[in-house]
Amino acid sequence: MKLLTVIGARPQFIKAAVVSRALAVHHPKVCEVLVHTGQHYDTNMSDVFFDELDIPKPDHHLGVGGGSHGRNTGRMLEALDDLMAREQPDWVLVYGDTDSTLAGALAAAKLHIPVAHIEAGLRSFNRRMPEEINRVLTDHIASMLFAPTALARNNLRHEGIEEAKIHVVGDVMYDAALYYKKRARKPQWFDSLGLESFALCTIHRAENTDDPLRMRGILDGLALTETVIVLPLHPRTRKQMAEFGLDLPENVLVVDPVGYLEMVWLEASCRVVITDSGGVQKEAYFHGKPCVTLRDETEWVELVESGANVLVGADAERIAAMVSRANNIRKESGGFYGDGNSAKGILGKLFE
Repeated sequence: MKLLTVIGARPQFIKAAVVSRALAVHHPKVCEVLVHTGQHYDTNMSDVFFDELDIPKPDHHLGVGGGSHGRNTGRMLEALDDLMAREQPDWVLVYGDTDSTLAGALAAAKLHIPVAHIEAGLRSFNRRMPEEINRVLTDHIASMLFAPTALARNNLRHEGIEEAKIHVVGDVMYDAALYYKKRARKPQWFDSLGLESFALCTIHRAENTDDPLRMRGILDGLALTETVIVLPLHPRTRKQMAEFGLDLPENVLVVDPVGYLEMVWLEASCRVVITDSGGVQKEAYFHGKPCVTLRDETEWVELVESGANVLVGADAERIAAMVSRANNIRKESGGFYGDGNSAKGILGKLFE
């Protein structure tokens, strides 16, 4: 049995690490071919994760990155088509909702190779988001869909996907949170900041970074808060802010992108998380931190409905108000996303 795993972005490295580890333990005779598309090509956004998470170095690196969504997907599709034809895997595994996810699923489907989609069934119901298009198309291509929650399963049912293809297994990100929490590492620079309390912020979604009005609203909201905010600044966000002539507020401390183990420490140690990342919303929940989300909708609907997550969009006053009232946001962890054995469940279904 040969699996070909397609990854290309930071959240996928984390998810793949969990499944690859379970594969080595429970199915050591299965061959996994790891393919990195290069979607995240910056060292701090990519290479460091393979070292920290004990992921084997990719068998293939496609070097595709830095272009538009359409160009990236097309270039990945072309390269993956050639690679899959040579490797002849029995299954192709894809994760989440990136351009790499869609390219991997399309390339496999064209070659009649079955696709397993891990983290299937999520919906924000905003088709302007490239991630929404990627996840919807991938779900309808896949032969096996691993949904993290019952709500995700229901989304797939409503779209007419066959029940036999859908398996609710929990979330591999919860597996990762439990496994890596004990290995979390304080960033070397943190003590020099002299902080007793801080908020952690991440901003990278195109819907925010590519819109100067939304970016200005978010920055104005951060400026109105009465807390120090640590912001590991995504390269694209830095580039877009410079292009729009936007400056960061004085209470925002910018640091370079951090590794996963450092991010886990920051999430577990902060007072509140402010983010537009889907993965970070969940990680805040896993670590029992209130989350203020800089989006108008989210695919993690259950977090909003439970009160653990608050959507504020790019409204400056609402951002400031909810960050200031973060102690009133519900804090809990676990519950929605399985028991921490999602990867084992995925492999059990894949090989049964």
